[in-house]
Amino acid sequence: MLLVDLKKHVPSGTIILNRRDKRNALTRETMFELKQALEDFRQERKVRAVILTGAGEAFCSGMDLEEMLATSKRPDAQSQWYSDAVQYKELIEAMLRFPKPIIAAVNGPAVAGGAGLVLASDIVVAGEGASFALPEPRRGLVAGLVSPLLTFRIGAGYAANLLLSARTIDAAEALRVQLFHELVKDDLVWARAHALAEECAKSAPESILLTKRMLNENIGEHLNVLLSAGAAASATARTTEAAQEGLAAFLEKRAPNWR
Repeated sequence: MLLVDLKKHVPSGTIILNRRDKRNALTRETMFELKQALEDFRQERKVRAVILTGAGEAFCSGMDLEEMLATSKRPDAQSQWYSDAVQYKELIEAMLRFPKPIIAAVNGPAVAGGAGLVLASDIVVAGEGASFALPEPRRGLVAGLVSPLLTFRIGAGYAANLLLSARTIDAAEALRVQLFHELVKDDLVWARAHALAEECAKSAPESILLTKRMLNENIGEHLNVLLSAGAAASATARTTEAAQEGLAAFLEKRAPNWR
């Protein structure tokens, strides 16, 4: 079974994270398929905007923690952590450089690496039952790659609030701080995203491309450097005893015992 589904309803193309039994958690294979899906829609001239959403009741719960814990037991764990961080970084960069608008249709919780996918999108439509969270510190981890995006989107002050408290915010608060741009009823999330794709399709493709470059590469000129530093921080954090304990505690559904 494919971990990512593609559907085309011109002028939009929809990418669906399809691991509903795992709340659409990101594995290495999922990230590979997601990047390939973007490339497929890049080539589709009739697709003028891409909608990113999740199957079931979650948008994306972040990295697959079972895969992460299994990696920690491998003899090449440290090099694999680095490769994993680079793979996620390259996915985020592919989204930022994608020549067409990416519309996140947030149909439920967007957590950790899943929150990063929201932040790398250009437009965000969310259901009233959606939520947003960066719980990495509670798992002994660091949101190294998401932190620069969060700061770029909403500013350092509120970014610090979310990153250090590691709390979950509901859709209304996410809208207030402009993490989400619109709220609709849960069953209308994709329909509203498609309507926005139709609005985007009224503009010249070249103008959209140049506007995205201006926003993400000129105004956001330091993002690439910060994402590289974030990848290193994320990979390093995964090698610590705190990460081992945090991941084990989460999977065992218990409170972590920090040393």
